Amino acid sequence: MAAGEHSPSAQPTLARTMGLGALTIYGVGDMLGAGIYGLMGKAAGLMGNAVWLAFVMAMIVALLTGLSYANIGSRYPRAAGAPYVVQRAFRASFVPFLIGLGVAASGLTSMAAGSRVIAGFLHSLGVRLPTGVLAAGFLVLLSLVVFRGIRESTWMNILCTAVELTGLLIVIGVGIRYWGSVDYLEVPPPPEGGVEAGLSLGLLLQGAVLTFFSFIGFEDILNVAEEVKRPRTMLPLGLLLALLIATCLYVLVAISAVSVLSYRELGQSQAALVDVVRKAAPSFPPALFTAIGIFAVANTALLNYVMGSRLLYGMSRQGLLPARLGRVHPVRRTPHVAILVLLVIVLALALSGDIRQLADATSLLLLGAFVVVNGALVLLKLRPGEPRGAFEVPVVIPAAGVLLCLVMIAGRVLGPGADARAPLIAAGIVASISLVYALWRPKHVVLEDEPEPP
Repeated sequence: MAAGEHSPSAQPTLARTMGLGALTIYGVGDMLGAGIYGLMGKAAGLMGNAVWLAFVMAMIVALLTGLSYANIGSRYPRAAGAPYVVQRAFRASFVPFLIGLGVAASGLTSMAAGSRVIAGFLHSLGVRLPTGVLAAGFLVLLSLVVFRGIRESTWMNILCTAVELTGLLIVIGVGIRYWGSVDYLEVPPPPEGGVEAGLSLGLLLQGAVLTFFSFIGFEDILNVAEEVKRPRTMLPLGLLLALLIATCLYVLVAISAVSVLSYRELGQSQAALVDVVRKAAPSFPPALFTAIGIFAVANTALLNYVMGSRLLYGMSRQGLLPARLGRVHPVRRTPHVAILVLLVIVLALALSGDIRQLADATSLLLLGAFVVVNGALVLLKLRPGEPRGAFEVPVVIPAAGVLLCLVMIAGRVLGPGADARAPLIAAGIVASISLVYALWRPKHVVLEDEPEPP
């Protein structure tokens, strides 16, 4: 070891402050985000009154990969757990490097797009500063919270989750008296000249492809493994609880939405849930839903920031990224160098303009990451001598996760309304990450298993 270097064990470590409650809220907040507020109208236009079934179908797909991630978290509870298991399974550094930076890219583009949405919300409330200034100010404020500590980030997450959850509960509450007024299996009629098919497996799969991304975020729980108490048991439980809670909320919101407004009205609405509340409770102030939207988008950005910084930190400790990114602040116990690097990148993205196409492309990369991580778990389960966790699933679960995530990718690329540019942009991102890999040439390192802390 060169002079002046320290082993990872000599460096400060991340602070383990998250219990089961905070971890579950972290997962729920990451999934709720802003997606459900903008997704319901489009989903209802596709699925009709059976939109709630699309969320159930999407949950089944998400649950398979969620069970794999729960198994991984129980076996290998560490930051950047996904790149770690991929590296461990394939015994190579390129694939985990690609997976790690691909997932980080999805978080960064989400943060950048979210910062501009925040600016738009603030403009609607009367703030007259330029979009770039508002977006940059929001991101800097967020970086300070994330630097301050995981406890502070957790409390901000709890606040934001409580607000966005309140918005969904309002939709459910005002819609309850309308329940039972429609046929909840009715779907839109086929296009003129089409064949009357009704509720079919093909339609359900289309709905699942569309609504699947309302569950994205459960995988981020793996990246805070080194800040969770008793992670081998708490990580799986928190992840699965978060998935089940989000599913229940989505189904109830969907039932309320189609009970209050017809699926045709919802499909044409630009703010479906706001229109639901406006009809069911006319006295409810619309500006309040704008405020709820700000908290929802802010929460998504916060959790992507936490995820990204821990991902870079963990990849650094695995030898996949420069060692400086693995440094932990001795007082705040946060990966401050990784936080600063991400701030610089996301500021550049946010100030570059509309990046929604880039965000769509990175969502494809995230699905690709799920395919590879599920495949890695299959290999590790079949390899003798691998450690077992407190939570184990049969090998058929990750194998099924591979197949269903491939179906989701095919649906996003080939399905109705697919953007042909997204796969091209995704391929460009893969090429860019490959170029960085060729220039950086990270060493192949797989850390030994570490004992679970008390």
